[in-house]
Amino acid sequence: MIADVARNLGGQHVEVSGLMGAGVDPHLYKATHGDLEKLSGADLILYNGLHLEGKMADVLVKMARSVPTVQVTESIPENLLNEPAEFAGHHDPHVWFDVSLWIYVAERIRDALKEAAPAHAADFEKNAAAYIESLRALHQYVKDQIAQVPADQRVLVTAHDAFGYFGEAYGVEVMGLQGISTAAEYGAQDLTRLVNILVERKIKAVFVESSISPKSIEALVRGVEGQGGTITIGGELFSDAMGAEGRRKGTYIFKLSQVPATRGRGVK
Repeated sequence: MIADVARNLGGQHVEVSGLMGAGVDPHLYKATHGDLEKLSGADLILYNGLHLEGKMADVLVKMARSVPTVQVTESIPENLLNEPAEFAGHHDPHVWFDVSLWIYVAERIRDALKEAAPAHAADFEKNAAAYIESLRALHQYVKDQIAQVPADQRVLVTAHDAFGYFGEAYGVEVMGLQGISTAAEYGAQDLTRLVNILVERKIKAVFVESSISPKSIEALVRGVEGQGGTITIGGELFSDAMGAEGRRKGTYIFKLSQVPATRGRGVK
């Protein structure tokens, strides 16, 4: 998502390389030797922060000693960040699911590009203004789509609890089998708890995520069916990763416009 913003804002003046491609889980990602070479040879490093790149934290600290390294979420006011009790006092890093928060990220990337290549500052400003306007339109679009779903049917059930900001921003109740980070494994009690909720509330569908094994959601489906309920896998969500680079599904704006709840799918 960060690389996509950088490409839109940098335009012809930048060469952007995203280390984590389509379907990659950032919570569990480990830097390769090739990654280290790319990072050390970069003019600018952009990363999400908020413990999203958990296993890369030490690498980023070391790189910051020799390469300008920017946490793109640092400009988001702290009072707008979620701090779930189960995340051990840390902020939820999945800020891209609230487009209004992602605008802060775009602004921070704009400023980072201007600092790294001041000769092209005017173009970065122009590109950022156009892109941010698109984000504002997207924010309203998602609101309008969600408004078409009856309030008591706005339920989104996924593999891990990545959609908290989405739920708060757009009025959707979200449930995840795993916690905020996929590094935290779910147990039998977590599975039973969510199965009981799905059966009791007659939720019609659950969703797998492109960056997580579908096994946990498949276990949910079996659990519901074992209690005599009926439920389907409604589709695949882009949660912690996007689609392939260079395609429409590999853009942030497409990603946020395609959350199934905005089309009335997967709701109660």
